[in-house]
Amino acid sequence: MIDPELDAIRKRKMDEMLKQWEAKGKKRVTVYSTGTCPYCHMAKEYLRSKNVPFEDVDVGSDRARAQEMIDKSGQMGVPVLDIGGKIIIGFNRAEIDATLSS
Repeated sequence: MIDPELDAIRKRKMDEMLKQWEAKGKKRVTVYSTGTCPYCHMAKEYLRSKNVPFEDVDVGSDRARAQEMIDKSGQMGVPVLDIGGKIIIGFNRAEIDATLSS
Protein backbone atom coordinates (compact mmCIF):
# COMPACT_ATOMS: atom_id res chain seq x y z
CA MET A 1 0.00 0.00 0.00
CA ILE A 2 1.24 3.48 -0.86
CA ASP A 3 1.93 5.82 2.05
CA PRO A 4 -0.46 8.80 1.54
CA GLU A 5 2.13 11.27 2.80
CA LEU A 6 4.81 10.01 0.41
CA ASP A 7 2.28 9.95 -2.44
CA ALA A 8 1.39 13.61 -1.75
CA ILE A 9 5.09 14.57 -1.80
CA ARG A 10 5.58 12.69 -5.08
CA LYS A 11 2.59 14.45 -6.64
CA ARG A 12 3.82 17.89 -5.54
CA LYS A 13 7.27 17.18 -6.99
CA MET A 14 5.75 15.99 -10.28
CA ASP A 15 3.54 19.10 -10.45
CA GLU A 16 6.65 21.27 -10.03
CA MET A 17 8.46 19.39 -12.80
CA LEU A 18 5.45 19.67 -15.12
CA LYS A 19 5.19 23.43 -14.51
CA GLN A 20 8.90 23.87 -15.30
CA TRP A 21 8.47 21.74 -18.45
CA GLU A 22 5.49 23.81 -19.63
CA ALA A 23 7.29 27.07 -18.80
CA LYS A 24 9.88 26.04 -21.40
CA GLY A 25 7.10 25.88 -24.00
CA LYS A 26 6.90 22.09 -23.91
CA LYS A 27 3.67 20.11 -24.20
CA ARG A 28 2.00 18.71 -21.09
CA VAL A 29 2.05 14.91 -21.05
CA THR A 30 -0.48 12.70 -19.29
CA VAL A 31 -0.26 8.91 -19.32
CA TYR A 32 -3.45 7.02 -18.49
CA SER A 33 -2.39 3.59 -17.31
CA THR A 34 -2.90 0.71 -14.90
CA GLY A 35 -0.39 -0.88 -12.58
CA THR A 36 -0.52 -4.25 -14.35
CA CYS A 37 -0.21 -3.11 -17.98
CA PRO A 38 3.21 -3.93 -19.48
CA TYR A 39 2.77 -1.46 -22.36
CA CYS A 40 1.96 1.27 -19.84
CA HIS A 41 5.21 0.54 -18.03
CA MET A 42 7.13 0.62 -21.32
CA ALA A 43 5.55 3.95 -22.32
CA LYS A 44 6.41 5.53 -18.98
CA GLU A 45 9.96 4.17 -19.04
CA TYR A 46 10.38 5.52 -22.57
CA LEU A 47 9.26 8.99 -21.48
CA ARG A 48 11.60 8.83 -18.48
CA SER A 49 14.49 7.82 -20.76
CA LYS A 50 13.83 10.99 -22.76
CA ASN A 51 13.59 13.09 -19.55
CA VAL A 52 9.96 13.96 -20.28
CA PRO A 53 7.97 14.63 -17.11
CA PHE A 54 4.43 13.33 -17.18
CA GLU A 55 1.35 12.98 -15.04
CA ASP A 56 0.70 9.29 -14.39
CA VAL A 57 -3.02 8.60 -14.00
CA ASP A 58 -3.91 5.15 -12.66
CA VAL A 59 -7.32 4.59 -14.25
CA GLY A 60 -7.64 1.32 -12.34
CA SER A 61 -8.06 3.23 -9.09
CA ASP A 62 -9.64 6.50 -10.24
CA ARG A 63 -13.02 6.10 -11.92
CA ALA A 64 -13.42 9.80 -12.72
CA ARG A 65 -10.07 9.93 -14.49
CA ALA A 66 -10.87 6.64 -16.27
CA GLN A 67 -14.01 8.30 -17.65
CA GLU A 68 -11.91 11.31 -18.65
CA MET A 69 -9.63 8.97 -20.62
CA ILE A 70 -12.60 7.31 -22.33
CA ASP A 71 -14.10 10.70 -23.20
CA LYS A 72 -10.80 11.87 -24.72
CA SER A 73 -9.89 8.70 -26.59
CA GLY A 74 -13.03 6.66 -27.08
CA GLN A 75 -10.99 3.77 -25.68
CA MET A 76 -11.17 1.69 -22.54
CA GLY A 77 -7.75 0.09 -23.08
CA VAL A 78 -4.46 1.49 -21.86
CA PRO A 79 -2.06 3.10 -22.27
CA VAL A 80 -3.52 6.32 -23.57
CA LEU A 81 -1.18 9.29 -23.79
CA ASP A 82 -2.33 12.89 -24.01
CA ILE A 83 0.54 15.01 -25.30
CA GLY A 84 -0.54 18.62 -25.51
CA GLY A 85 -4.07 17.57 -26.49
CA LYS A 86 -2.97 14.97 -29.07
CA ILE A 87 -4.21 11.53 -28.06
CA ILE A 88 -1.98 8.52 -28.66
CA ILE A 89 -3.51 5.10 -28.07
CA GLY A 90 -1.04 2.40 -27.14
CA PHE A 91 2.74 2.58 -26.89
CA ASN A 92 3.95 4.00 -30.21
CA ARG A 93 7.49 5.43 -29.99
CA ALA A 94 7.41 7.08 -33.42
CA GLU A 95 4.13 8.86 -32.73
CA ILE A 96 5.28 9.92 -29.25
CA ASP A 97 8.51 11.35 -30.69
CA ALA A 98 6.73 13.14 -33.54
CA THR A 99 4.15 14.65 -31.18
CA LEU A 100 6.75 15.78 -28.65
CA SER A 101 8.83 17.45 -31.36
CA SER A 102 6.00 19.17 -33.24
